[in-house]
Amino acid sequence: QVQLVESGGGLVQAGGSLRLSCAASGDTFSRYAVGWFRQAPGKEREFVAAISWSGGTKYYLDSVKGRFTISRDNAKNTVYLQMNSLKPEDTAVYYCATGARATTRGYGYDHWGQGTQVTVTS
Repeated sequence: QVQLVESGGGLVQAGGSLRLSCAASGDTFSRYAVGWFRQAPGKEREFVAAISWSGGTKYYLDSVKGRFTISRDNAKNTVYLQMNSLKPEDTAVYYCATGARATTRGYGYDHWGQGTQVTVTS
């Protein structure tokens, strides 16, 4: 079983950048696809980005395309979400999750981290 810990969240002004990390332990991380999701107060959880086990396939929410980049370093058991040109509407708790294959569907992921808060001020 894999355990996931997100980090890198924080408070940033609109237009700024943050890099989130999802560190994994407990299993062979390189076997898994990883997805990033977010949930804002009063809203449903929303897919943000996903990456296949090899890094060869990536998916993005339309509203983050060109601003966010997902990547992974299997040697470090870590997946990253580089977030540039942040907007107030990006404010949410961001979660990473692992699954058998990259998908935009939350039910495709088995293990979830505890989340990291991202707050973007205008």
